[in-house]
Amino acid sequence: MSATCVIGLQWGDEAKGKIVDLLTAQSDIVVRYQGGANAGHTVVFGGVKYKLSLIPSGIFRPEVKSVVASGVVVDPEAILGEIERLRDSGVEIEKNLLISDRAHVIFPWHKEEDRLMNDSGVRSEAIGTTMRGIGPCYRDKVGRSTAIRIGDLYRPDFPEKVRKICALKNRSLPGMAPTDEVRETVKPLDAEKIVADYTSYAERLKPFVGDVVNYLLDAVDANKKMLLEGAQGSLLDVDYGTFPYVTSSNSSGVGVIAGSGLPATFIKRVVGIVKAYTTRVGGGPFPTELKNDVGQRIRDRGNEYGTVTRRPRRCGWFDAVAARYTSRLGGATELSVMLLDVLSGFEEVNICVAYELDGKRITYFPSDVDDLARVVPIYETLPGWSEEIDGVTSYDDLPTNAKNYLERLSQVVGKPVSIVSVGPSREQTIVRNL
Repeated sequence: MSATCVIGLQWGDEAKGKIVDLLTAQSDIVVRYQGGANAGHTVVFGGVKYKLSLIPSGIFRPEVKSVVASGVVVDPEAILGEIERLRDSGVEIEKNLLISDRAHVIFPWHKEEDRLMNDSGVRSEAIGTTMRGIGPCYRDKVGRSTAIRIGDLYRPDFPEKVRKICALKNRSLPGMAPTDEVRETVKPLDAEKIVADYTSYAERLKPFVGDVVNYLLDAVDANKKMLLEGAQGSLLDVDYGTFPYVTSSNSSGVGVIAGSGLPATFIKRVVGIVKAYTTRVGGGPFPTELKNDVGQRIRDRGNEYGTVTRRPRRCGWFDAVAARYTSRLGGATELSVMLLDVLSGFEEVNICVAYELDGKRITYFPSDVDDLARVVPIYETLPGWSEEIDGVTSYDDLPTNAKNYLERLSQVVGKPVSIVSVGPSREQTIVRNL
């Protein structure tokens, strides 16, 4: 038996949750392997729209185990809020959720560090953090001495560890403030309140916490069918994305093994998720961005506003140079093209097939953001389609120009299109037999 992995190939927000929910029907276990509560995804189930951040999208199928793996950083308050909202909606969650005791925990000091560093003034353009403490938690994880894992919440030395960390952070936090005015907003951490709050969180989470690594390795030995769910998108990967305008974990295919603890040989199918156009949130270069009425039209038709933050997303034409890079990086075996319906009504649609950099045509994705900021997109223009396609259920029934667009996109990226989404619900999904 082998595992299937779902990876976003753009700057996140590719509607991965819908495809994970769809593929969960073929799985015994769904694993979220990296990221934190900054990774909002929306799933429409039973006519109801659910917004999740930490809990895997497979949670809506009670026969499937949903796993939060060791590579995720967990905000206990946030995940408990998700659990309660699901319970209130009648979603069964008591027996099908497992959270790794090795996952690292986000604390109030991480969120405060996030706030202070985002306005540090070191860079002229904000990196785009959601202020949820994700980056500082990963930083402490690598630094080790001030890191706390979920399993540590249940150890007798947990209160003393928090007190020592709070004493250290209370000395360092004021020094992180970029100005005297900001420094005055820094309030001392209350160690005893944090101990009390997190002890309470730990007790409520206890039924879901376990040794995920051994659970998954046993599942491999038992030939269980597994689905691995990434967060954010490959262009936000801390090592291979548009650094420094990236997230704090390996959000491309390279993070699957480290985040889940599964052997690489177990993963045979990798579904690369792309929108039919391109979006990103926050700072950083975006070669195909449309700062005009066309970009706003895509934003409004696609409801391109953040699931977690409601920030308007930057919108542009499909960037096949970037998607080819990330599909190769992540080992994608196929593509799932989302929100194709958003492009209905355009007389023409464009695909960026190359860049011009300093007068030269290139087809590779630059490693430096300064170079990427200077590129000029080279487009192929294709005829659009006027028909609304949100009711189409067969690939053959798509408008000819829509199929031509998909085929050209597939050719330039170099991967076959296996899934096409024409609306938000599970039923508005076309699966091709390749």
